[in-house]
Amino acid sequence: MWDRLAAARLCAFPLPPHGHCPNFVGTLGAARRLLAHPEVAPLRTLVVGPERALLPLRRLALASGVTLYVPQGHRAGWYWRLTDPAGAQLGRMAAVGEAARHPEGAQAAVLACVAADLTGGRLGKGFGWGARGLGLSPVLPEYTLAHPVMLLPALPCAPDSRVALIATPRGVHRPDPAFSQA
Repeated sequence: MWDRLAAARLCAFPLPPHGHCPNFVGTLGAARRLLAHPEVAPLRTLVVGPERALLPLRRLALASGVTLYVPQGHRAGWYWRLTDPAGAQLGRMAAVGEAARHPEGAQAAVLACVAADLTGGRLGKGFGWGARGLGLSPVLPEYTLAHPVMLLPALPCAPDSRVALIATPRGVHRPDPAFSQA
């Protein structure tokens, strides 16, 4: 997927996209669409991944008054609790955020991906990191952002997690767990 995105010039900083969830062209549009979706718009507390691809979503959510919990990469099991839009950037979280052991009141998780499929499977950067890996409730809905190129009929391996919605710059897709490549 990384080669495919790079060859199509669909990646933004950081480059090259290999080894992490790519910051694809159109993340701002995908973030706007997800946050405006009727299932997501009323939510006031979200867990959001620290990846660069989710920076526009963090900015928009914080600017609209949503409280965010962002996992701390250097302290397993800890989060930054953010309410100030200045904390959207990873490098500013420690300055404006509050360290928290648990994402109190979290209503959903938005995690970046390398690829997603039509059944709702989500692949991260290869370490099984998803809501389950963060120790979040298995009933907490999970969402992701993806470029249309990152959407596959089926993933080539078991997913890291399952998502209820996939937002792209073109729209929001609700995966169909019954989909098969018959």
